[in-house]
Amino acid sequence: MNKISITSQLNLSRRSVLNLSATAAGGMMLGFLTPTGSKEAQAARGDFEPNAFLSISPDGKITILSKNPEIGQGVKTSMPMIVADELDAAWEDVVVEDAPVNEKVFGPQFAGGSLSITSNWVVLRQAGASARAMLVDAAARTWGVSADQCTTANSMVMHDASGRKISYGQLASAAGRLKVPDPKSLKLKDRSDFTLIGQRIGGVDNDKVVTGAPLFGIDVQLPGMLYAAYERCPAYGGRVASANLAQIKAMPGVKDAFILENKSRPDLLRAGVAIVADSTWAAFRAKSALQVEWDESNASKDSWSAYTAQAQELAKKPRGETVVHTTEGIDEAFSGAAKTVKSFYSYPFVAHAPLEPQNATAWRRGDKLDVWAPTQSAAIAEGFPGLQQLLEVMSAMPFLETELGFARENITITPTRSGGGFGRRGFNDFIAEAAAIAMHVDAPVKLQWTRQDDMAHDQYRSGGFHALEGGLDENGKLSAFRNHFITFSADGKNAVNGGGMAPNEFPAPHVAKSEISQTLLPLMIPCGFWRAPGANVFAFAIQSFIHEMAVTAGRDHLEFLLEIMGEPMPLTENARGMHTGRAAQVIKLAAEKAGWGREMPAGRALGLAFYYSHSAHIAEVADVSVAENGKVKVHKVTVAADVGPIVNMSGAENQIQGSVIDGLSTFMSLGLSIENGRIRESNFDQYNMLRMAEAPEVDVHFIQSDFHPTGLGEPGLPPLAPAVANAIFTATGRRVRSMPLSSNGMSA
Repeated sequence: MNKISITSQLNLSRRSVLNLSATAAGGMMLGFLTPTGSKEAQAARGDFEPNAFLSISPDGKITILSKNPEIGQGVKTSMPMIVADELDAAWEDVVVEDAPVNEKVFGPQFAGGSLSITSNWVVLRQAGASARAMLVDAAARTWGVSADQCTTANSMVMHDASGRKISYGQLASAAGRLKVPDPKSLKLKDRSDFTLIGQRIGGVDNDKVVTGAPLFGIDVQLPGMLYAAYERCPAYGGRVASANLAQIKAMPGVKDAFILENKSRPDLLRAGVAIVADSTWAAFRAKSALQVEWDESNASKDSWSAYTAQAQELAKKPRGETVVHTTEGIDEAFSGAAKTVKSFYSYPFVAHAPLEPQNATAWRRGDKLDVWAPTQSAAIAEGFPGLQQLLEVMSAMPFLETELGFARENITITPTRSGGGFGRRGFNDFIAEAAAIAMHVDAPVKLQWTRQDDMAHDQYRSGGFHALEGGLDENGKLSAFRNHFITFSADGKNAVNGGGMAPNEFPAPHVAKSEISQTLLPLMIPCGFWRAPGANVFAFAIQSFIHEMAVTAGRDHLEFLLEIMGEPMPLTENARGMHTGRAAQVIKLAAEKAGWGREMPAGRALGLAFYYSHSAHIAEVADVSVAENGKVKVHKVTVAADVGPIVNMSGAENQIQGSVIDGLSTFMSLGLSIENGRIRESNFDQYNMLRMAEAPEVDVHFIQSDFHPTGLGEPGLPPLAPAVANAIFTATGRRVRSMPLSSNGMSA
């Protein structure tokens, strides 16, 4: 069958044509390459291996591969939309398929950091534009006309002067015999010519999701498959002293039970007892009968109450052990301030708690290992040093090689759709566990975590504390700012994942005299990246404190916040980092749409917050009422965002709405009680997620600027908590300085 195949390797900068080769089916293959080192290094990484990225069959079917994992953020729809728009394809002709994991062909294939769109925007557009150019060339040759006299739309090439038109499917074979265009010669569409980008397109898997089709890791079924459960020490770092294995092995349906240990990577494989059975039910039933004596001599003794007391003492010091950022004369600036404001903010550890608990299916066959799992990071981005260093730690791949002895080329990891991720599935301990269990089984084996497992053995969002101090001049303008951040460390040197603060954290760079310092508390409990790492909690403390300072200064919060931004950057300046012009625009838009300054009923108020994270500028205004009994109702949240051009309006709105609800749920009632290294909360009866009746109306407004597009899976969450907290103060005069709200005697 004749087809056109466009192959592309992820590129973050310039691209050059790799080669042109006719396929056996009579099509063509186009490759791009980004030089990221010497030719020898490129060859060692396999840069010259192309892949079939886009194909068009003679019957008109257009198949587009989606290269990144789908975890509910919508990239399986939005990324192919980018290709299809530049191709001028009719969306009804498009079939989307998951790309296989092959980072030598596709480049980094992971979900995280809201990076899928921003890092693939140009290369996906070029892939579509290249195919379109070749189809036009083929049509022009067929008709004996100039290519610039031809136009494209709805999977067709037209010659308006003669009224002729021909479908992409009819042109597939002819286009495959043509020379590949130099990417530098491609003219990408102007925004005004987009036909798909910016529209509302339903998710390509929506029907399958709502009808319960087997898309998720928990759905994997293989012939002769066995099922596993795994019991870990409730305190991180503990090991098995003894267990009633003989009794467990004698239970109905149980095939085997054994102890696993791993001293080199306990973060990926915690010591415990594995049970393999002929059904999940049999494995879970046997697990409930386990009697394990744990050796906790080297296990975690972490205590949240002890950390809180320690942090309160440390907060009395003006600066932490390590100064991250400072300006000369900071002490003098506070001494000369007309007014000073000091506050202590805190927030607890929280769990990811995705709807689908962790799971993985592993099948060892000789020296080969196949894995199916809902992972955010199946590959480790070889050839992209900074990203590779991070993913090497999170991925199970190094463990499968060094600990289990598989050659990398003999390991195949197939990502499934994830039932929620939020960063949790970027860390692949569940894959390491399934693979280690599979070493003892001559059949495919599915490891299934329970909800209790998921709560007790997460890679948690770190708790933290902020001792904040602000200085105001005689005009009520912010003149000095300090943030003594008390966080956690597993090695005594570096902050835990998501628990470190950068020197440019808002508002420090925008205040004449400012300082950020850190104190690290020792921690054993593992921490990971949780939706909008760092920003998800920094925003609460910092944006709430900015409101405190505005109130102390007797200033309108909107005016005070905009003043901190200073003179806005020209909107034509595409600078990295926070752009004050874009920030000011979203703040003003959110305030305008929410009716900032309007008279509100007693006990009801508006609260404002802004935050920049994951290259997105987002402001939110929360409309909140507080009853006399302390019951808080968030009626509406108005959101203004600038993330560049929106690819899929339906998906973008969905991501903002989900972020707001997730942020509100966390602010209202989520927090973990940690004592003696144990998580006390074990299920949703103790970890109270927001219910549907408590969800607010979410009104979303986008400024579709001409800046490079950025992601939306995470940045809509950080401004929510401070917006609600600021509204509560305006409505009641009561300042919320700790999360969750329920710890302050208030409730949803």
